[in-house]
Amino acid sequence: MASCIQELHFTHLHIPVTINQQFLVHPSSPTPANQSPHHSLYLSNLDDIIGARVFTPSVYFYPSTNNRESFVLKRLQDALSEVLVPYYPLSGRLREVENGKLEVFFGEEQGVLMVSANSSMDLADLGDLTVPNPAWLPLIFRNPGEEAYKILEMPLLIAQVTFFTCGGFSLGIRLCHCICDGFGAMQFLGSWAATAKTGKLIADPEPVWDRETFKPRNPPMVKYPHHEYLPIEERSNLTNSLWDTKPLQKCYRISKEFQCRVKSIAQGEDPTLVCSTFDAMAAHIWRSWVKALDVKPLDYNLRLTFSVNVRTRLETLKLRKGFYGNVVCLACAMSSVESLINDSLSKTTRLVQDARLRVSEDYLRSMVDYVDVKRPKRLEFGGKLTITQWTRFEMYETADFGWGKPVYAGPIDLRPTPQVCVLLPQGGVESGNDQSMVVCLCLPPTAVHTFTRLLSLNDHK
Repeated sequence: MASCIQELHFTHLHIPVTINQQFLVHPSSPTPANQSPHHSLYLSNLDDIIGARVFTPSVYFYPSTNNRESFVLKRLQDALSEVLVPYYPLSGRLREVENGKLEVFFGEEQGVLMVSANSSMDLADLGDLTVPNPAWLPLIFRNPGEEAYKILEMPLLIAQVTFFTCGGFSLGIRLCHCICDGFGAMQFLGSWAATAKTGKLIADPEPVWDRETFKPRNPPMVKYPHHEYLPIEERSNLTNSLWDTKPLQKCYRISKEFQCRVKSIAQGEDPTLVCSTFDAMAAHIWRSWVKALDVKPLDYNLRLTFSVNVRTRLETLKLRKGFYGNVVCLACAMSSVESLINDSLSKTTRLVQDARLRVSEDYLRSMVDYVDVKRPKRLEFGGKLTITQWTRFEMYETADFGWGKPVYAGPIDLRPTPQVCVLLPQGGVESGNDQSMVVCLCLPPTAVHTFTRLLSLNDHK
């Protein structure tokens, strides 16, 4: 059964990258932003919650294109310019208005930032391109001296195209989470790719802004405690063990067979439990991570948070097709350290399931009102592991710009936020119908062996 879990390794290397040019890409024809010098757009509290005030970095690798670099760059640039007409909010900037709330505004010198770069390496020199590697960071553009978490007055999309000596290239993207969630990002990326591939604007579905759908109620009605956002004093050794040491980024390929086994164990321990594979795998990862970190004290309360897509759970609120804003809520499961390490997998699985099912339209509206009342100002890490599911996104299918699907699509470096675990689809041109997933998370060097053993169920009878 251990063969159903494969510990993945990436190459430690330095990628020399030379930036050739930086330029702004503007919509190819007039947009509503051109009709008024004071045009601005409302962002919902789902869009400007503290956890969305980040750039989401990702990279896409494409092997030899048999095209000149100038042709590739022009195709990507021209398609982006076309797509920025219906997606014109991405050409704006963010600013704070009353009470620290954000809005999108526009000006003449704005647009999307595009960067052209070259590397003296071949794509083959980068090692295994199916495993996220922190060494790929030079493929994502950051301004020299750029502050961490800076989003105000920044381009909302930054795209770096890096050409390699073999004729292949990478597309490194930083997209502001305030503008779209993962599903919205896939919609935009799919439109950009289809437009590049066909040479004509493809915007299907037509993008819809409509952020006013999620305006807070007056008066606000906060019906839930929203533990996911509460500041909790860090009395445990969990955060220090990750932030004070130099954590390692570890990745594991988990077969579909193993995922089903974990679910079967959870349901076998409790015949009344009918759970999803995610419920069981999230519980298993959480327990294994906490045990491997040897978290103390035992009475400390831990939190597992994960995003739930609320699009399919809306009842009275109606979204038009093409809405690409944030429609996700953080679900939150809580447990003491002692219960988490001593209780059965089924009990922890039920905690995860209950947290997931608790998220509804009513919960979402309560969260929108909570943010309006409290306006959290900082990310809370106390006793927390956050699982992010990229397995839900069609990253490979949407990213064919005319040179086929990428050999890799996904994140790069989790170490700046070592309390985040990312679940990735097993992608690439040779993956076929492989339903494996890749689990990526951060661990102190001293915890790697124990975590790998626990994740592999080597202790389970």
